[in-house]
Order: sequence, then C-alpha cells, then structure tokens
Amino acid sequence: MMNKKQKTHDDTKAKRGAIDLYAAQCSKCQKWRTIETKEEYEQLRSNFVEEPFTCNVKPNVTCDDAADLDYDATRTWVIDKPNLPITPEGFKRELILRPDYSKLDAHYVTPDGKKVRCHAEVSQYLQKHPELNNLKLENFNFTVPKIMEDTIPEDARKKRLEKSASKNRRLDSGGPDGKKKATKN
Repeated sequence: MMNKKQKTHDDTKAKRGAIDLYAAQCSKCQKWRTIETKEEYEQLRSNFVEEPFTCNVKPNVTCDDAADLDYDATRTWVIDKPNLPITPEGFKRELILRPDYSKLDAHYVTPDGKKVRCHAEVSQYLQKHPELNNLKLENFNFTVPKIMEDTIPEDARKKRLEKSASKNRRLDSGGPDGKKKATKN
C-alpha cells in the first residue's frame, strides 16, 4: 500500500490545512505507523516501489505491535504518489489545502524565499542562480496527493455538494449567466 499523509482540520494549527503528521502503512500487516519527520517521510516515499515500507523500518517496532494510528475521519487523510523525488536541499515543498477541500496545490519555496509553482518558474529560477547548476527540473515535482473523500469534514462535504448543485442549476437554466440562448430551428 502507498504511503499516506494526513492533514488535520484542527483550527488551532498555525496554518489551516497544514500537514501535522506523516504516516506510512506497513506493506505486510497494513498497520499505520507515524513517521517522525518530513525528511524521513520524503526518503521513504522517494523509493517506495523498490522498498515498500514495513514496520521494522522503525526502531524497536514490529508488525506485532499495535498500530500508531487508525485510518478514520478524525483528520483528513491524503494519499501520496510513490517515488516522488526528495525536495532539493535548501528548498521547501509545501502543499496547500484549498478551503473547499477539493484539492491540494503544490509549490516550492526557494532558498531565498521565493515561491515557484510550476516547472517553468523553477527553470527560470535555476537559470538566474547558476550556483544551483547541480539541480535539474526532475528534482521538482508538483504532483499532489489525493484527498480521501471519506475523511473530509462533514460541513466541507455539504458545502461542496451545495456549490455543485448551484452550478448545475445555473447550467440547466441556460448558462453560467442564467440566460437562455436563442437558437434557430
């Protein structure tokens, strides 16, 4: 099973939707194990296909031990793609949860604090900083984890349904502006 990250909908966090916990599911026993740091998580994720996560990766932990946490709706879970590259040294990869929980957006923060949101911006940044000539575009990945629908807070799900229904009503009434278009028969 792929690694998963979790997001919390706890409003006491510094940033709304900030990742507050990293976890991976053991490929043998299917139990969830917390991963202590983002760097450790990225290392596991970067070669997950070749080296699936197992409980014994964590010191003094075996499949016989109780799970560190359970997959449930007490927090919003997102499933990450395996084998994404490790964030280059000096950069920070950030995932931002949209307020409607529809998806996450990815960007990198450069060593000098600039945000880059796509490969074109990374390319421009690297061209302006020849000291980073050891980095390539392949070192940056803007793939975002999938939000697990069954863990989205109920109020956010209701808002998304209402928004979708409203959009459908507008389209059914003739278009985004609500006006019917005249057509010749």
